[in-house]
This record gives sequence, C-alpha cells and structure tokens, in this order.
Amino acid sequence: MFENFETHQITVGDVEIACVAAGKGDPILMLHGFPQTMALWARIAPGLVARGYRVVCADLRGYGASAKPPLQADLSNYGFRAMAADQVGLMRVLGHERFHLVGHDRGARTAYRMTLDHPDVVASVTLMDIVPTAVMLTDLRKNIAHSYWHWFFLSQPAPFPERMIGADPDFFFESCLFGWGAAGPEDFDADQLAAYRKAWRDPATIAGFCNDYRAALTVDLADDMSDSGRRITAPALILYGASGAMAKHYDLPATWVDRCTMMEASAIVGGHFFADSRPDEVIERVAAFLASHPLQSC
Repeated sequence: MFENFETHQITVGDVEIACVAAGKGDPILMLHGFPQTMALWARIAPGLVARGYRVVCADLRGYGASAKPPLQADLSNYGFRAMAADQVGLMRVLGHERFHLVGHDRGARTAYRMTLDHPDVVASVTLMDIVPTAVMLTDLRKNIAHSYWHWFFLSQPAPFPERMIGADPDFFFESCLFGWGAAGPEDFDADQLAAYRKAWRDPATIAGFCNDYRAALTVDLADDMSDSGRRITAPALILYGASGAMAKHYDLPATWVDRCTMMEASAIVGGHFFADSRPDEVIERVAAFLASHPLQSC
C-alpha cells in the first residue's frame, strides 16, 4: 500500500503524526475520517501524484499510527481545532506553508476548522459527505439520529463505549462501514479494509475514536457556533454520496452555501464511503477542481 510513498512520523507540539508523501508539484493534504486511517487514500493519492501533485496523506490524532494522548478534562485536545493545528504543523515541517486540502468525514470537519483558524495556509478545500457540525447538532432530525447514532454512543463517558466496542471491534466497526454507509464488503479494497481492521483492533485507537466524538458534541459544537457567520475564503468543493444519509435528509449543498465564498457541489454515486467504492471518480472530480484553482492563483 502507498508504493513509492515516503513514510514519516513527525513530532508536532506534543504529539506524533503519521503520514505518507509522494510526488512533485502543488501540495495536497488528504485527511481521512471515522473509522478509517490514511489508507482511505491508497487508491486515490497515486492518481493525484500522476496528475502532477505532491500528495501527503496523514492520520488524525487518535487514529491509525498517529499519537493517542489521554483526553484532557476540557476535551479540547481531541477537538477539530487541535487536529487542524496538528496538520498545519505537519505540513510546515514538510516544507509546505500553503496547500490544497481534502477531507472526508472527520477529516472534512478538521479541514473546515482549518479553513477558519488558518485561512492563509489553505489554497482550496474539498469537503466530502458532511454537513456542518452546527447543523447536524442543532437541526437533528429523527432519521439522522437513527442513521448516525454512533455520534451519541461514542461520546458517552469512558469506559462504557470502549468496553462495549472492545468485545468485538470488527463487528462494531464493520456495522458502521457496511450498515450506514450504503456499501457492502465488496465496495472496499481488501488491503485497505485490512488496514482499517488492524487499526481499530487497538484499544488505544478505540479510545481515540471515542474521544474525538466526545469533543465533537461539546468543544467542536461550541467552536462552530461561536464562528457562526464566518465563511471559508478559499475555493471549496463539496462532494457527497448520492445515496448517503446526509444527502437523503439534508439539501447538503444548501448547508454549505452560506459558509463559503466560492463553492462547487457535486454528488457521486454511492453512499458515505464513495471514496472507497469510487476512487477513480474521486480522482477525476478532485483533479478537475484543483486544475481550476492552481496554488499560485489562489
């Protein structure tokens, strides 16, 4: 996996962030979501490298091979603000002061926070299959709560969800991948799925997942509410699964239009995990968007 990519463990502040990198050209940072790792991009990143980009794929704090520090009392060290700062620091160490940004799921929420906290570093942003956290949690609909129940389960105090998940992590996380993602095992590359399983069988990773969601319902919601009215200043591409829960229950582009200054939106066949099931289409959509917004002109 990630053949011909460099592998790094880079210290940023008080954590180590794992990443892979390859290629030459304008830099792109790619951030995965739950319950995955940077392996999400294993069939997409090489296609962008072939298009002439320098591609960096990183694990979020609490996920994959990145550090999983204990949760602080105020939960802030697992908020998207902390995760975004990790990734800005990572790219700086790698020599990239400004870059394109692509995120799916939790990676997209981290990316959104980065556009607000560090607007000067983001040349463009692609957000995959999310509505804003403030919309999710202040306009919570019955069908969304039924589909995205894991937000509320994972955020329960430790060690309740950790112990429940730890009894059979494959069953739990595959229920997420195959249950609410409008996808089945056949939609996932076997090597990528093996990488996800290896990561989520680690009790420290299970705790990291839970800590992420504990912060989302408190710290992240408060941060997003305090930034109500602010807009992403970089060009933004909103991609979403045509059959996903978000698209079924929200006018997904409409949830972003007032949060962006320049926005394109497009549906991709499939559900939440379309990046796994439709990698070639993701490459085409992202590459076309980036070609319209070269780094030097953004």
